[in-house]
Amino acid sequence: MKTGATCIALVTQPTRLDGLLERWSTKGAAKFRFTAFRAHERELRRQTSDVASTSLAAADAEADFDVYETEDQNYRSVVQRLREELAFDVPVVVVERTHLPNFMFRRAVVVVVVGQDGLVANTAKYAMEVPIIGVNPNPRLHMGVLLPFAVHQARLAAETAIRGVPMCRSVTLAEVSLNDGQKMLAFNDFFIGRSGHASARYTLRVGETAEPQSSSGVIVATGAGATGWMSSVFNMAQEITRTVGGKFKRPQPLRWEDRRLRFAVREPFVSNQSSANLVFGEFDEHQEIVIESLMPENGVIFSDGIEKDFLEFNSGSIARLKVASQRANLMVPAMTSIQ
Repeated sequence: MKTGATCIALVTQPTRLDGLLERWSTKGAAKFRFTAFRAHERELRRQTSDVASTSLAAADAEADFDVYETEDQNYRSVVQRLREELAFDVPVVVVERTHLPNFMFRRAVVVVVVGQDGLVANTAKYAMEVPIIGVNPNPRLHMGVLLPFAVHQARLAAETAIRGVPMCRSVTLAEVSLNDGQKMLAFNDFFIGRSGHASARYTLRVGETAEPQSSSGVIVATGAGATGWMSSVFNMAQEITRTVGGKFKRPQPLRWEDRRLRFAVREPFVSNQSSANLVFGEFDEHQEIVIESLMPENGVIFSDGIEKDFLEFNSGSIARLKVASQRANLMVPAMTSIQ
């Protein structure tokens, strides 16, 4: 066991029913509102369309309040089972998603995450290099790219981490640091731009080349983020190129372990005050890109799609983005389990 470890961290997240309860306070009120909204939608559809497809019926079934209740019950049952089965020589401490930034993960011998893939990504930024076990609570709902363990496999995986040598896959993280000393990590990607839909103004420097830009923002992605936001940029470029008769060669995705990052500028605008020559590139752990804000207000930097957890990036702020020295360690059943 890791020296100084005093617990197993079990990371959880709210269910969709929890979201409804936060909005409407009680289950009765939530069910009444939810059912009324769905009934109104079905009546409108009946009045305006004669479509009665199996796909609409399936969608209605998925939106049934009972589905939310069943999903919530199943998730709570899984969490309780894990709390019981993970009881070894150290206590199990449940860490809710909102408490991730404040939890002292260095106390943990292992971190067990039960939820969606995104919860693993968010946890990895705070877990330092403590092994992470991603548990899929409901394979029907979650793809589970970052959740390779079934519920019944969690105990053995945790025991391996505690008493043996865990089989982990090292994942490269990205880091941004501002000139005021603030820092942030990203498991998948960073967004640097402006909140809302307004254009972001900034200067982008890559090596010895720099230019002022106006765009929808800059994405900086890790290998783990290759199938996320960055892939949507490639999808758009591919279809535009195909539509105009060109041939698009899609870049090979980075591996999770690769000590490299990629950046892409979203919807760059060319004007008398902005250029679009530096719109895509790759850099390794010995390099960095530098972005200086030219926005008097509403400039932001956030990671992994969590817009609420952002750094202000207004005029005078300079961001340096690079490969983080810290890595995440995701446990896998076999090294070939996750590509």
